[in-house]
Amino acid sequence: MAPASDDRDDRHHPPPAHAPPIPATAPAGAAGDPAEAAGPLPAGPPPAPHQPAGPKPRRPHHYHHGDLRAQLLAAAETVLAERGLEGFTLRECARRAGVSHAAPAHHFRDVTGLLTAMAAIGFERLHASIAAHVAAAPDERTARYAAAAAGYMAFARENPQHFALMFRHAVLDHTDEALCTAASAAFEQLVGLVAELRARPDPLAHPETRLDVALTWATIHGLATLVLAGHFPFPSERENREATIAATVEAAFRRLAG
Repeated sequence: MAPASDDRDDRHHPPPAHAPPIPATAPAGAAGDPAEAAGPLPAGPPPAPHQPAGPKPRRPHHYHHGDLRAQLLAAAETVLAERGLEGFTLRECARRAGVSHAAPAHHFRDVTGLLTAMAAIGFERLHASIAAHVAAAPDERTARYAAAAAGYMAFARENPQHFALMFRHAVLDHTDEALCTAASAAFEQLVGLVAELRARPDPLAHPETRLDVALTWATIHGLATLVLAGHFPFPSERENREATIAATVEAAFRRLAG
């Protein structure tokens, strides 16, 4: 039998009022722990104030050209000369210029835009070639007339792919202001020569002199096209190719002038 004195119900006998309450769990630094004698640990440094994030570094461009438009046009001219219109692509022009394939969109909305800009440059160079030949010719109207034809021919022969592009209507934007301005300026050189030759200030305003303008352009452009295609000079004259071409240009336009 268990001793009755050890099984008393303590609920009727609370501890003395001076006794400290017993914690549910032992606190850190219990009696005998050296940390208790040392007191609470000092607080650490306060957290650093929140610093707003700075601007994100900008992604580097894929190109470092000072004039991207000029670089693309130079690359496009090389591609056109090497591959012609059939092998011309915007992506290849971008690659040659050392930029991403999306970079040309900063200046040219599509391949038509780039080709149109190149055609405008071609007409500017055609104008310069005609002007240079006319300036070097004797001060005589039939000589200047023939010199203009020679300048037209010289540009076509030196820039065959560029010359072909300038007259490929389907691949160009003929509403482009730069193209219209450059093409008109080159054409007006021929109109001006006919005006001088026929003593008419505006040859296009008169049916007979308008035909002279058309004949002038058709003759020189047709001759240039035949030469570029290898159909002229005739086989019997190819030993003196350059002299034959020069003589034919001069003869054709002297006859027109007469």
